[in-house]
Amino acid sequence: MNVRDALNMAQEKGLDLIEVAPQAQPPVCRIMDYGKYKYEQGKREREQHKKHRQGDLKDIRIDPRSGIIGDHDLQVKVKNIVRFLGDGDKVRVTFRFSGRQIAHPELGRQILEQIVQMTAEVAQLERSPMMEGRMMSMILSPKS
Repeated sequence: MNVRDALNMAQEKGLDLIEVAPQAQPPVCRIMDYGKYKYEQGKREREQHKKHRQGDLKDIRIDPRSGIIGDHDLQVKVKNIVRFLGDGDKVRVTFRFSGRQIAHPELGRQILEQIVQMTAEVAQLERSPMMEGRMMSMILSPKS
C-alpha cells in the first residue's frame, strides 16, 4: 500500500501509523493508537518488575558474650539461615569477637565452619570466613 494512502486511512480512523518492521521488504506498518500501546507496554514492564525479585542480603550475628555459643542457640541461628535461604535471600553470618576473644579467631572460624556443614544441603559458600576488624564474617547463598 502507498504510504500516503496508509496515512490517510489512519487519520480517518483517528489513529497513528506505526512502522513495525522497517527491515522487511517492503516495510511493515500498523494502524493503532500509539499512546494506548505505550501505556500497555509500560504496564507490562511494571508487572514484570514486580515479579522479578532480587535476593536481599540478610544478616545473622553470633555474639558469644558468655563463652562458646550453645548447641541450641546455634540450631536457632541455622533455622533462621535456612528460612532466609529458602526465601531466596543471601545470608551474611557475622561472628563478633569481644575483649580477649580476638586472640582466638580459630574458635569463631570453627563455629562458622560448623554452620556451613549444617546448611550444606540448602546453601553454598559464596565468601569464606574472613576477619574484618573485630568481626569474622562469611556469606552464604541459596543453592540453585
